[in-house]
Amino acid sequence: MQNLVRVSILLTLVVVILGAYTRLTDAGLGCPDWPGCYGHMLVPTGDKVTQAQSLYPDAPIEHEKAWNEMIHRYFAGTLGLLILAMTLISFCQNKLKNVRLHCSALLGVVTFQALLGMWTVTLSLMPIVVMAHLIGGFTTFILLVWLERRINFSQKVEASVAPIKPDVKLVKTPKLAIIALAVLMLQIMLGGWTSSNYAALVCNELPICQGDWVKDLAFMPAFNLASPDAETYQYGVLDFASRMTIHVTHRVGAIVTMLVVLAWLFVCFRNAMQLKQQKQNTNPKLIYVLGLCFALLLLQVSLGVLNIVLSLPLIVAVAHNAIALLLLASLFLSILYYRYEIQRVNLQGESL
Repeated sequence: MQNLVRVSILLTLVVVILGAYTRLTDAGLGCPDWPGCYGHMLVPTGDKVTQAQSLYPDAPIEHEKAWNEMIHRYFAGTLGLLILAMTLISFCQNKLKNVRLHCSALLGVVTFQALLGMWTVTLSLMPIVVMAHLIGGFTTFILLVWLERRINFSQKVEASVAPIKPDVKLVKTPKLAIIALAVLMLQIMLGGWTSSNYAALVCNELPICQGDWVKDLAFMPAFNLASPDAETYQYGVLDFASRMTIHVTHRVGAIVTMLVVLAWLFVCFRNAMQLKQQKQNTNPKLIYVLGLCFALLLLQVSLGVLNIVLSLPLIVAVAHNAIALLLLASLFLSILYYRYEIQRVNLQGESL
């Protein structure tokens, strides 16, 4: 089961990267229908092109974009089948009964993801749907990472011969950790909103925006989740002021996110060092995850700057999405390992 979860984690990362690549190459409508492509499960070629084009005369076939979209769907469909298999296995094996609810939640999320994928096409890239689809992919990844760690931790507990004290208090997640996780998730949502409204290139100067940008801020239309009616939302429908507001908010959010996450990493690292000074055997994975989270944070900020300076090159923009996912996962793991450390100290009757 654990190996199946790990494969699913890698596959989810690939799906998120392919989704970003599909969106950034304007291939989100490469196939005008769902789940197939012009009425076929493969991109039409040869004699099938004429038949396919007659079904969708207003959507000329662009084979490269169509294949980008379908490859993303193939990988996403495979991921859905793996999560279905994990859910069934959890109900068949009694030793996995503690993760049945977790697996069921995962299956629910990935099922809703499939619906969002359909609505992305049928609603012609409506921003709220595109952003929700992105968040769904990130949620799937985090739930899988959490599931893998839960299974791993359960196996270690079962293998342990150390007595468990019945009066150990439940470990509470530090407020700063919750704030850091919430702020990062909000920033990722802002990034999805920026991308889905095609606002990534409206500001091409640093540190904020060109011209007298303050006078042009328009928050109400910029963050109205009910987008204006349009036949298609590809390439965006908002005016410049609204897109500029979204872009500037995302930039300011990046600064706030960096400071909050750094604050959590500092507090977590300081407490880990206190444990070490008390001659406690601090889990090296906690230190490793903290260092990884710090490195990913700096890399993500650098990629954001490069997107502006280099006018959103494809490889940098895709990497910006992938690193955001890995940053969220590393931050989540830092909180998880921190909780494990406090639990271990409590079991030993020590105090942090």
